[in-house]
Amino acid sequence: MITIDRNSYLESTKSNCLSAAINRFNKAFNNHIQVASITIGMAALPIALAFPANALQVQMNPQTPRLGDTISVVVSLDNPASGSNVTVSVGKDNYTAYEVAPNRYRAFIPTIPLEKPGGRTVIITGGGETKKIPIQVKTRTFKIQRINLPPGKAGVSATKLELQRATEFRAVRTPEKFWNGAFIKPSNARMSTPFGVRRYYNGVFANNYYHRGLDFAGVSGSAVIAPAAGRVVLVGTVKEGFKVHGNVIGVDHGQGVGSIFMHLKDILVKEGDVVKPGQKIGTVGATGASTGPHLHWGLYVNGKSIDPMPWLNGVVE
Repeated sequence: MITIDRNSYLESTKSNCLSAAINRFNKAFNNHIQVASITIGMAALPIALAFPANALQVQMNPQTPRLGDTISVVVSLDNPASGSNVTVSVGKDNYTAYEVAPNRYRAFIPTIPLEKPGGRTVIITGGGETKKIPIQVKTRTFKIQRINLPPGKAGVSATKLELQRATEFRAVRTPEKFWNGAFIKPSNARMSTPFGVRRYYNGVFANNYYHRGLDFAGVSGSAVIAPAAGRVVLVGTVKEGFKVHGNVIGVDHGQGVGSIFMHLKDILVKEGDVVKPGQKIGTVGATGASTGPHLHWGLYVNGKSIDPMPWLNGVVE
């Protein structure tokens, strides 16, 4: 027969219960710490997934454009595997984005004096992502000029041939970029008429007209040089029917950028020639719809005549 001391039994039971309670507490505490550690360790994962690095990075210049400015849209793809087809559009107009470096693309958006200032939305798609970026195009005051054309030149209309050739020139889109850096002035003469001037011709206001370039008041026969590298895509003469342009040269600088030189006396290049910046391509004249010897230089971006000054100043590249 086994005799159990009552007091000893109670003390033993208390000790065992306390030990079991401590063990349960320790186990629960350890489990809580492990769960908390896992939770803390995994917390970064949902945050990373919720805020992934943007596959599409966009830079626009200038940030506060005015009418006549060229807006440069540079798109960088951090995730080209999602698709490198970059598109840039404003309203109904689409602009080609050319690759200028690995996974880096650029499109030019032209603005002209005949447009209304105010808000626009630039839509950029690429790398499986789309961005809508609002921009404000500021207004700009352009000078008013009154031109009196002499008899025989007043009211002269462009011929079908020169209109067709001018349209073809504006439509040229070469993926290759020929120019490098800032453009240079095509004439050393004084600039007589700036870009964007509105005009009265013989007393009649030209509603849809603005001066599509820069005029240089050079003497007849003075040099006209290429402002940047490019390929000659247009050569026209008065004899061929270029009544308004006069003797004219068109140079493609690549990626939708082109120069036109009007009212020339002499043409020193032919279509297909590749020209270098500073190369003499013609001479100043007074052919076509001109009141006297001068060079008209127009710079076109994606088919629209824009202000060449930012290109001369190196603002656009």
